[in-house]
Amino acid sequence: MNSLLRHKGWTWGFRTTILLYFVVLIILPIMGVYYNSFSLGFSSFAESISDPIAWKSVLLTLKLAVIATVINVLLGTMIAWVLIRYRFPGKALLNSLVDLPFALPTAVGGLMILLLLGPGSLIGGMAEKLGFEIVFHQPAIVIAMIFVTFPFVIRAVQPLLEELDPSEEEAAYTMGAKSSRVFRQVILPSMAPGMISGGMLAFSRALAEFGAVVLVAGNIPGRTLVSSVFIFGEVESDNPVGAAAVSVILLTLSFVILWLINMLQMRGRRS
Repeated sequence: MNSLLRHKGWTWGFRTTILLYFVVLIILPIMGVYYNSFSLGFSSFAESISDPIAWKSVLLTLKLAVIATVINVLLGTMIAWVLIRYRFPGKALLNSLVDLPFALPTAVGGLMILLLLGPGSLIGGMAEKLGFEIVFHQPAIVIAMIFVTFPFVIRAVQPLLEELDPSEEEAAYTMGAKSSRVFRQVILPSMAPGMISGGMLAFSRALAEFGAVVLVAGNIPGRTLVSSVFIFGEVESDNPVGAAAVSVILLTLSFVILWLINMLQMRGRRS
């Protein structure tokens, strides 16, 4: 079997299949989006982007994605710390539930948020009595983004905590360092690459979220209409150029984020 795989014909065919798969499923769709966004000229692209509803949806998406990412970095780091450093009943179940957002359709996640925090729910009703509305407002969008991006930071930080040499902490304690200083100078620098890369992935994923957001956002232009829902509306309105123009902005941001993650990982390997 190994000799068969080493044969030049098999190697060439395998590589060609992988390249074709990559080109057809990734490169061509991305090129199609960029082509359609500029198909009527740069002036049409600029006009689509300068539409108040379009750029407000982009700015709103960026703002809410940043909020969701910051929350995810903080909570994800704490959860990863608990899962690695402590033993307690149900730990294995909790660890497996971390990946639940990857397994569930995002629309199901949106429905869960709607049923849990909607006007007819216990929590939603209590929030309304306090004058605080969740569903069909920006807090619901942030919660939906947090839900779908929940595992990224946790799974990025966990391996770093597992690889952390306990002798470094013991040496710091032996030298008289307090717990807070050990965390800042020994543990936090080791976790930082995972926190940053996981946060970037969470941010990139939050920018593109549609299924969970569309059910809980309310989709009010300038207030709760995010970019993904705006793109869907433009396609439904037979305006593919406008949809592609906003898509280009999101794609470009995602490319920049992925490039930064790769640069960070390369620097980490060198060090």
